[in-house]
Amino acid sequence: MYIAIEGVIGVGKTTLARLLQNAFEAEVLLEVFEENPFLSDFYADRARYAFQTQIFFLLSRYRQQNSAVPKALSEGRNLIADYTFAKDALFAGINLKGDELDMYHKVHEALGEKIPKPDLVVYLQASADTLMNRIALRDRPYERQMERGYIEELNAAYEGFFSASFDHTPVLKIDTNNLNVVQNPEHLKFIENRIREALGLVPFQPSLPLG
Repeated sequence: MYIAIEGVIGVGKTTLARLLQNAFEAEVLLEVFEENPFLSDFYADRARYAFQTQIFFLLSRYRQQNSAVPKALSEGRNLIADYTFAKDALFAGINLKGDELDMYHKVHEALGEKIPKPDLVVYLQASADTLMNRIALRDRPYERQMERGYIEELNAAYEGFFSASFDHTPVLKIDTNNLNVVQNPEHLKFIENRIREALGLVPFQPSLPLG
């Protein structure tokens, strides 16, 4: 079983992946983003540093997933990742233009053929207000210059990118605006149950709205 958790910056992908690890007896594959040397410069000047940032992320994500995902699946181990390889193209579509975007797509397409697809994408949704608040609370230095307009743009792009199915992979959408999986075990159990139901994994109960 291979689950990928997706959503806009600050929505809580990594936190959820870690909290679900024991419930699904899974290994966790976390995106490595702090090592990108262009990231803080990108948030300060997106136009100037977009191409360097995207290419670094693309190659880093490919190296990580091409190593970890096939190995885990071939050995019969469950895996939960806090990102998909395919979503890198979403950011490229926002940040790159012209020849740079064309070159990026050629490289992404060639590399993507070698990456296994998840059994399920869990798409966490949240409003721009919620996302900006969560970003502020975690207070990562390179995110302090994050613009609300960029988050709104990402939110719109994610909605179009992750529809009812994505790249022949089922997508489970979960509104997280009123969820707190860290402080409320009931909220975490709700998401776990939704995932089990989507994958047909027992035990699960038919979905009911939270009180």
